[in-house]
Amino acid sequence: MSVEATSQTQLSAAEVPEWEPPMPPTDLIFDDGEPLESNRHRIAMNVLIRSLESAWSHRTDFFTGGNMFIYYSSAQARNRDFRGPDFFAVLDVDSTTSRQGWVVWEENGRYPDVIIELMSQSTAQNDIGPKRDIYERIFRTPDYLVYDPFNPDSLQGWRLSQDNFRYHPLEPNDRGWLWCQSLGFWVGTWEGTIQRETAVWLRFYDRDRNLVLLPEEAAQQQVEQERLRAEQEQQRAEQERQRAEQERLRAERLAARLRELGEDPDR
Repeated sequence: MSVEATSQTQLSAAEVPEWEPPMPPTDLIFDDGEPLESNRHRIAMNVLIRSLESAWSHRTDFFTGGNMFIYYSSAQARNRDFRGPDFFAVLDVDSTTSRQGWVVWEENGRYPDVIIELMSQSTAQNDIGPKRDIYERIFRTPDYLVYDPFNPDSLQGWRLSQDNFRYHPLEPNDRGWLWCQSLGFWVGTWEGTIQRETAVWLRFYDRDRNLVLLPEEAAQQQVEQERLRAEQEQQRAEQERQRAEQERLRAERLAARLRELGEDPDR
């Protein structure tokens, strides 16, 4: 190769700009304006979020949200292929950071550890079909559960196997609850009234099968405990008064008996 050709080759190489990897999109949408299926679905979602936050109020190493978009790839963001689980939790992350949604490439590649979808007749096939496949193959989310708030018998769940990274059904206990290993809680049903709506809700239970309370339930429980303690104190005080009265009466009877016998009761 001639000196002139070599010079031209070097010049062309110098003019080539340094390669930079494509940056992920920044114009992300975090609200598509679509409401939840029903008011019961909204309450059910908030029950899960608020009870977990209440149970772990002392912790700052987790994030939980619901009906929030999860962005996991540039292609998904460009295609507006929104993924917004009704409930999800991510462990070992900073919970003090404000987030509009969960953007995987801004979270050091972290995906949810737990996802719960609140199904309806119109979404059930998608929740246990395409969505479950994405959570299994792409998210690799360890625990995935589904429940229809209008169908008490609809609870299902899967655990990701560490052998083949495929979902395997969770086995219910004697109450029909499913163990969520990532959270260390049972997930089961509870019938009651929340926000003036009576239904069979999906709730968390601890290892001892105690209901994980909402903040207002915990406050009401504390009020009830204080009332019971006050009643117990009142009962103890009444018992002491009765014992003192009985002692006084016994002393009076003894003094009267001694006087009958002609003895001095004070001696």
